[in-house]
Amino acid sequence: MASESFDPVSPRTLASSVKILVAGGFGVGKTTMVSAVSEVSPLRTEELLTELSRDVDDLSGVETKQTTTVALDFGRITLSPDLVLYVFGTPGQDRFWFMWDELASGALGAVVLADTRRLDNSFPAVDFFERRRMPFIVGVNCFDGAPRYTVPEVREALDLDDHVPVRLCDVRMRESAKDILVHLLEHLISRHPPRA
Repeated sequence: MASESFDPVSPRTLASSVKILVAGGFGVGKTTMVSAVSEVSPLRTEELLTELSRDVDDLSGVETKQTTTVALDFGRITLSPDLVLYVFGTPGQDRFWFMWDELASGALGAVVLADTRRLDNSFPAVDFFERRRMPFIVGVNCFDGAPRYTVPEVREALDLDDHVPVRLCDVRMRESAKDILVHLLEHLISRHPPRA
């Protein structure tokens, strides 16, 4: 029988998995990025913004935003038969930051999305990963009509260490969002090269 030859715990039949986070401020594009790259229908925990939340959440620069993530976003990408990437998007508002510790548990690294219209909203995410010594890269999501800055200008504005990669992106575009994840994986590998 074919089922007798299947060994569910054989290293040849189980893919390794890698957990990464997509973090950043409110309205920066985390849900959009997870949705753009996921090969499965992403899990999204979005709710409509209400008049009550408008008094709590700073909508400066994102006045047309209608929904917000209240728990997490989740997507999956199969990079090869042996490697699966699990992508978790964090909620952006500070009232949901208590969840970040749980979401970060077991993650190998993170993408911090930044919006040049509200670059100061990136500081909490940068601080979070620096304090935990978790490797991360910064993806500058280039919104239509947003001020354009060079990578060195963004690096200086965020006061990033030289070893933190910064990339420009448009996470609405699948290839651009995937490119950011590839850069994160390359960054992780460069920090811990495989043994020969």
